[in-house]
Amino acid sequence: MGESSSSQSVSINVEESGFYQGFNLMVAALPKVLIIALIIWVGMSPERAGAQLLAMQNWSISVFGAWYMYVTAFFSITCVALAIWPRTGKVVLGVKGEAPEFSMFTWLSMMFGAGIGVGMLTYSTAEPIFHFASNPDTIQGFTTGLDADNVRNAYKWALLHYGITPWACYGVVGISLGYLCYARGLPLTIRSGLQPLFGSSMSGALGHLVDVAAILATLIGLGVTIGYGVSQFASGLFNISGIEWIVDAAGKPTLAAQIFGLVVIVGASCLSALSGLQRGIKWLSNINMGLSIFLVLFFVMFGATAFAIKSFGFAIWDYLIALPTMSVTVWDNPDTEMGAALQNWQGAWNIFYWAWWIAFAPFVGLFLARVSRGRTVREYVLGAMVIPSLICLTWFTFVGATAIDLELSGVAQGAIVNADISAQLFETINLMLSPDMAVALSVVVVTLLLTFLVTSADSGILIINTLASGGDQSQKGARHVIIWGVIFALLVAVLLAAGGMGALRSAMIVGALPFSLVMALMTIAMVKALISDRDRR
Repeated sequence: MGESSSSQSVSINVEESGFYQGFNLMVAALPKVLIIALIIWVGMSPERAGAQLLAMQNWSISVFGAWYMYVTAFFSITCVALAIWPRTGKVVLGVKGEAPEFSMFTWLSMMFGAGIGVGMLTYSTAEPIFHFASNPDTIQGFTTGLDADNVRNAYKWALLHYGITPWACYGVVGISLGYLCYARGLPLTIRSGLQPLFGSSMSGALGHLVDVAAILATLIGLGVTIGYGVSQFASGLFNISGIEWIVDAAGKPTLAAQIFGLVVIVGASCLSALSGLQRGIKWLSNINMGLSIFLVLFFVMFGATAFAIKSFGFAIWDYLIALPTMSVTVWDNPDTEMGAALQNWQGAWNIFYWAWWIAFAPFVGLFLARVSRGRTVREYVLGAMVIPSLICLTWFTFVGATAIDLELSGVAQGAIVNADISAQLFETINLMLSPDMAVALSVVVVTLLLTFLVTSADSGILIINTLASGGDQSQKGARHVIIWGVIFALLVAVLLAAGGMGALRSAMIVGALPFSLVMALMTIAMVKALISDRDRR
């Protein structure tokens, strides 16, 4: 056995020869065994597995729902405090005086593409429209669903899921690893984030289990993202071509169409991952940022611009004022009709989202740490939390407001509200434009979606290999990239067969729970390291 790059406190054994040369055997092999076992279990009886996953999801929400709410609020407070406090805000994620590796535009593009792109495309219309119809304020009778008095509340709740709080989940992982790995010289793995608390014990089996948990969370969180992405990809293809087998009688993408999209995306992702960070991922990130800007400008020119601008200002104000209350309110009284409705809504939205962002955090946080070397903590918080939140707000107001305006004016007549979540953006485009223009814009959306999906998937594959090799960031052999691509595609395929997106959601909410504890401990360890190192200086 050899030893990978490490510090005095954390050393990670890797194989010197054989199939797993350069990898830690336990971290590289154990996730494969567990995921393959899950694939076999689900594949043997998809319907039964789907029902059992749903039961596990309901149990985890009822028992740990409050934990998800409070721990994400803790992440937000910590990140904002570190950026504001002068002693920590100026700390460099790297060696003092080290210049950033990437330009500002490329840096922001890579962070945005890996962290939110697919969800933003799927939910830019769906999230405001869903909350326009129903949210905690309508359930409690404060506003009326599908009425003008509910527009501001729809945006308030939509921004909760795409504003400061979710980006803080990425923030705590990224700051922790960026500082401990580049300033202290620890390996670029999740276990390094716990070293200030647990010391050299992170070198052994306990550290291996932490990295295994991170890989499993990454696979499941990425699976949900790709699952939503392939569904919207199929809806886009149907909107462009009209080919009947792509959607069923209810307008939902068929399993065959989803599997087709999955094969295309995973195949392209493996090719991009093989080209490395400086080539494929960098260029894809720049392309999808450019297409995103084009799409927003299109909605600014041809959408409900005046209504969107008005909504934009109100949305920021309403969100910031309500953020503390929305972040820590837990509805857990199912004994009344209203209490049960509020609890169900929170489980379907707040808890689902927090689990999604937490499951995505090991992959995105480590990726953001990788591309943020040389940035200060304050720059990181602005670039990974504040700016992405504003970009999401812009998307949601200009794209979502157009959909809401079409429903309010009676033009849509329920066509957007009643459409499948994967098709709501395309229904909005169809109502806005002539048939030929709608097809042309749908091609742009599908292209942008593909770049987001490929960026997310190839970044995830690279990060999994980095974790499995003790933080080694060098290019891995093609066989390891392809193996993970195949395993990932099989996992998403069997879960889609077991219950569509419902099964994927259930697996993620349950699977994210262990890593949420790891993240809480990482946050405490990060604060301890930043303060103690600053005091020593």
